[in-house]
Amino acid sequence: VDLVESGGGLVQPGGSLTLTCVASGFIFSSYAMSWFRQAPGRERELVAGISHGGGVINYADDVKGRFTISRDNGKNMMYLQMNSLKPEGTAVYYCARGRGAAADAWGRGTLVTVSS
Repeated sequence: VDLVESGGGLVQPGGSLTLTCVASGFIFSSYAMSWFRQAPGRERELVAGISHGGGVINYADDVKGRFTISRDNGKNMMYLQMNSLKPEGTAVYYCARGRGAAADAWGRGTLVTVSS
Protein backbone atom coordinates (compact mmCIF):
# COMPACT_ATOMS: atom_id res chain seq x y z
CA VAL A 1 0.00 0.00 0.00
CA ASP A 2 1.34 3.40 -0.97
CA LEU A 3 -0.41 6.72 -0.42
CA VAL A 4 1.23 9.94 -1.59
CA GLU A 5 -0.17 13.35 -0.75
CA SER A 6 0.62 16.57 -2.55
CA GLY A 7 -0.69 20.10 -2.86
CA GLY A 8 0.23 21.55 0.50
CA GLY A 9 1.91 24.89 0.90
CA LEU A 10 1.63 28.36 2.34
CA VAL A 11 -1.68 30.13 1.91
CA GLN A 12 -3.14 33.30 3.38
CA PRO A 13 -6.19 33.17 5.64
CA GLY A 14 -9.29 32.99 3.49
CA GLY A 15 -7.39 31.32 0.69
CA SER A 16 -7.82 27.94 -0.98
CA LEU A 17 -5.78 24.83 -1.62
CA THR A 18 -6.51 21.46 -3.16
CA LEU A 19 -4.77 18.41 -1.78
CA THR A 20 -4.33 15.26 -3.85
CA CYS A 21 -3.71 11.69 -2.74
CA VAL A 22 -2.43 9.12 -5.22
CA ALA A 23 -3.02 5.53 -4.13
CA SER A 24 -1.34 2.35 -5.29
CA GLY A 25 -0.79 -1.21 -4.18
CA PHE A 26 -4.41 -2.04 -3.47
CA ILE A 27 -7.82 -1.98 -5.13
CA PHE A 28 -8.60 1.67 -4.50
CA SER A 29 -12.25 1.45 -5.52
CA SER A 30 -12.91 -1.16 -2.83
CA TYR A 31 -11.96 1.04 0.11
CA ALA A 32 -13.38 4.01 1.91
CA MET A 33 -10.79 6.74 2.28
CA SER A 34 -10.17 9.60 4.67
CA TRP A 35 -8.24 12.80 5.18
CA PHE A 36 -6.75 13.48 8.59
CA ARG A 37 -4.65 16.35 9.90
CA GLN A 38 -2.28 16.89 12.76
CA ALA A 39 -1.56 20.38 14.00
CA PRO A 40 1.57 21.17 16.03
CA GLY A 41 1.17 19.90 19.57
CA ARG A 42 -2.15 18.25 18.87
CA GLU A 43 -3.40 14.75 18.14
CA ARG A 44 -4.25 13.62 14.64
CA GLU A 45 -7.89 14.30 13.84
CA LEU A 46 -10.30 13.23 11.14
CA VAL A 47 -11.11 15.93 8.60
CA ALA A 48 -13.29 14.08 6.09
CA GLY A 49 -14.17 10.61 4.89
CA ILE A 50 -15.64 9.19 1.70
CA SER A 51 -17.11 5.79 0.96
CA HIS A 52 -15.62 3.49 -1.65
CA GLY A 53 -18.06 4.63 -4.30
CA GLY A 54 -18.14 8.26 -3.20
CA GLY A 55 -21.79 8.24 -2.26
CA VAL A 56 -21.36 8.69 1.49
CA ILE A 57 -19.30 11.59 2.77
CA ASN A 58 -18.71 13.00 6.22
CA TYR A 59 -16.85 16.04 7.54
CA ALA A 60 -15.55 17.29 10.83
CA ASP A 61 -17.82 20.03 12.12
CA ASP A 62 -15.26 22.81 11.77
CA VAL A 63 -14.67 22.18 8.06
CA LYS A 64 -18.26 21.64 6.94
CA GLY A 65 -19.19 24.05 4.19
CA ARG A 66 -15.56 24.93 3.50
CA PHE A 67 -13.89 21.64 2.55
CA THR A 68 -14.94 19.16 -0.13
CA ILE A 69 -13.68 15.59 -0.35
CA SER A 70 -13.90 13.69 -3.61
CA ARG A 71 -12.35 10.76 -5.39
CA ASP A 72 -11.70 9.43 -8.89
CA ASN A 73 -11.63 5.64 -8.78
CA GLY A 74 -10.52 5.47 -12.40
CA LYS A 75 -7.34 7.36 -11.50
CA ASN A 76 -6.84 5.95 -7.99
CA MET A 77 -6.90 9.48 -6.62
CA MET A 78 -8.61 11.35 -3.83
CA TYR A 79 -8.88 15.08 -3.34
CA LEU A 80 -9.56 17.61 -0.62
CA GLN A 81 -10.65 21.03 -1.81
CA MET A 82 -10.12 23.49 1.03
CA ASN A 83 -11.68 26.94 0.88
CA SER A 84 -11.82 29.81 3.37
CA LEU A 85 -8.80 28.45 5.17
CA LYS A 86 -8.17 29.57 8.73
CA PRO A 87 -4.90 29.82 10.66
CA GLU A 88 -6.04 26.94 12.85
CA GLY A 89 -6.06 24.83 9.73
CA THR A 90 -2.27 24.80 9.77
CA ALA A 91 -1.32 21.14 10.01
CA VAL A 92 0.16 18.18 8.25
CA TYR A 93 -2.63 16.61 6.21
CA TYR A 94 -2.65 12.86 5.71
CA CYS A 95 -4.41 10.60 3.28
CA ALA A 96 -5.56 7.32 4.82
CA ARG A 97 -7.07 4.08 3.62
CA GLY A 98 -10.23 3.29 5.51
CA ARG A 99 -12.71 5.42 7.32
CA GLY A 100 -12.07 7.19 10.59
CA ALA A 101 -10.96 4.82 13.33
CA ALA A 102 -10.81 1.98 10.80
CA ALA A 103 -7.97 3.62 8.84
CA ASP A 104 -5.13 1.13 8.43
CA ALA A 105 -2.61 2.79 6.10
CA TRP A 106 -1.31 6.34 5.92
CA GLY A 107 0.62 8.56 3.60
CA ARG A 108 3.59 10.64 4.71
CA GLY A 109 1.56 13.83 4.77
CA THR A 110 1.67 17.26 3.19
CA LEU A 111 2.11 20.45 5.19
CA VAL A 112 -0.49 23.19 4.95
CA THR A 113 0.42 26.52 6.52
CA VAL A 114 -2.25 29.19 6.79
CA SER A 115 -0.63 32.48 7.62
CA SER A 116 -0.43 36.06 6.47
